[in-house]
Amino acid sequence: MNQDTPPSASSPIDTSLLGEAHVRAYRESNGEQGYIWNGAPILLLTTTGRQSGEPRTIPIIFSRYGDGYVIMASRGGSPTHPKWYLNILEDPHVQVQVKADAYEAIARTAQSPERENIWAEALEVWPRYDEYQSRTTRQIPVVVLDPVGRAKL
Repeated sequence: MNQDTPPSASSPIDTSLLGEAHVRAYRESNGEQGYIWNGAPILLLTTTGRQSGEPRTIPIIFSRYGDGYVIMASRGGSPTHPKWYLNILEDPHVQVQVKADAYEAIARTAQSPERENIWAEALEVWPRYDEYQSRTTRQIPVVVLDPVGRAKL
């Protein structure tokens, strides 16, 4: 599989870089390692834990959207929302890192018709989102990350 193109819904996923190891490699290399994962671009999202109050960072697939980015709270089609999404519902102030560019943003859940437009564009980046949606009865939230200024963190 070409590392620069997203896998089709039937392609196997390379899981050699996941979770904390992905975050560490991305941070240490300013995205030289981990920016492209299975052909899709990755950003680091840091939320504030709704119970712990501690920063929580995850690597997540993104699409460009206006001056910011958009991410999907898909959790692979799980019946429940990912913890990071529950965190932003509690506190929408987040930190975003795309390669070496780190900044603050406000996360918001896109509503119709914006959501449907973004969803269609996001499928070009990660075609599996439709498969994930078919696995769950919940509507997968589409989250817009609106930059707050663009001062480096």
